[in-house]
Amino acid sequence: MTQPKTSEPAREASPGSEHDGGARGRSPRGSAYGITRVRDPLSWRAEWGRQWGRRRTLVAFGLLLALPLILVVAFAFGDDDDGGRRGSAASRIFDLAQSGAANFSLVVVFLASELLLILIAALFCGDAVPSEASWSSLRYLLVAPVRRARLLTSKAVIGLASTMLATALLPAWALLVGGIAYGWDPLTNPLGENLTWAQFLPRLALACAYIFITLLPIAAIAFWLGTRSDAPLAAVGGAVLINILANILDQLDALDPYRNALPGHYGRAWQDALAIEPQWADMIHGTLWSLVWAVAFTMLAYRRFRRADILS
Repeated sequence: MTQPKTSEPAREASPGSEHDGGARGRSPRGSAYGITRVRDPLSWRAEWGRQWGRRRTLVAFGLLLALPLILVVAFAFGDDDDGGRRGSAASRIFDLAQSGAANFSLVVVFLASELLLILIAALFCGDAVPSEASWSSLRYLLVAPVRRARLLTSKAVIGLASTMLATALLPAWALLVGGIAYGWDPLTNPLGENLTWAQFLPRLALACAYIFITLLPIAAIAFWLGTRSDAPLAAVGGAVLINILANILDQLDALDPYRNALPGHYGRAWQDALAIEPQWADMIHGTLWSLVWAVAFTMLAYRRFRRADILS
């Protein structure tokens, strides 16, 4: 496609765009047409609608909402026959989960934070760019014109917002399901100590905020891999595999103290916020290392996407 010869906006077109839609300021109709073509791909509202219009988003949230219901059904069947595990630590924890909404929500959050939320973060942030590339729609977004940095920012913001929504929705839904199934008793830990609702709810919100922060490295790694591949599965699966490898390395005592810098080393520190006397040291360290990894891989993603040959 040929470039306009005298149009000033053509020199301001974003990198990777082949044209700027013509001289947009010469007529109201042309101006409106040009503005429409620029604003639509850049709108976070439009990107949010695209996110929720995709089947994988609905499936991910469906699984998230189904988890507490599945646990209630599983506990109901388990009441009849515990298989002789009544004295085990796992059995005591699951028994406490049936003592009230607070305990049930903590068990749900614990189980989801080990894998499900990691998969969701990798899916929402790693699938955004390669899915556009696999559909051959990425090049058309860039010739709108859309600046590459703005396009990538839109994908990242919506992916993180969806992850944040999932992280906040899970405990709220678990509290409701647990309250209906087991009553509204406050939190009771395995030592018999209690937290009132006034103490528990702010700490639960803080714990969920910390869980979201610990998901940022996985989201950033998936986001970076997504800028390097046209296959969504490669970005999502690659981030999950890296997380598994980091967890394996974290089990090696010989790597002390370097393993403290691994993304998932402080992944369970959110439980310290719910103790009778909370400890904040591990949560502070986990927050700092998570932000370091997230910023580093996000910068790599922008660097890669800015230099990638997308239009050919």
